[in-house]
Amino acid sequence: MGYLILVLGVLAWSGGHLFKRLAPARRAAMGDAGKGLVSILSLVGIVLMVLGYRWAPVDDIWPRNPGMVHVNNTLMLLAFYLFAASGMKTGVTRFVRHPQLWGVRLWALGHILVNGDLASFILFGGLFAWAQASALLINRDVPDWTRNPPAPVGKEIGAVVGAVVVMGAVGWIHSLVGPWPFG
Repeated sequence: MGYLILVLGVLAWSGGHLFKRLAPARRAAMGDAGKGLVSILSLVGIVLMVLGYRWAPVDDIWPRNPGMVHVNNTLMLLAFYLFAASGMKTGVTRFVRHPQLWGVRLWALGHILVNGDLASFILFGGLFAWAQASALLINRDVPDWTRNPPAPVGKEIGAVVGAVVVMGAVGWIHSLVGPWPFG
């Protein structure tokens, strides 16, 4: 039952977020109601993913490797940095077109590497696939990309500091609801 709920959660999240790209005319016709639908699907998707992941059995595909914790944490720090860089329009956004989607992909990849079980493959692999599909669909719909102008060094420092602070906070919250993420 946990796997089914997990799959439904990933589908709700992905469907809501891909709606604009897969059915642009329908989404545009809905106006603000379309934003509400995406919000509801996102919330339902998150709840189902959390419940499904918690309720799914632990069916290992490969045994956990403690060395992967460091790889995961490095990828997590990069993911948090890319999210901060996206909002702050730092230097990396001159070279990376979809920094938030790259952040999701790095987050998902790190979690797949550190958790070798089927539920993790479904959850993190599904969200990796969604992020990849989103980037491809955006590139298809908007092929021309205007690069951001150079950013001041202060923004870069702010993004790095922000990434470290957020990673620490998320790590602490992670330890309250799951395993200690720092090894």
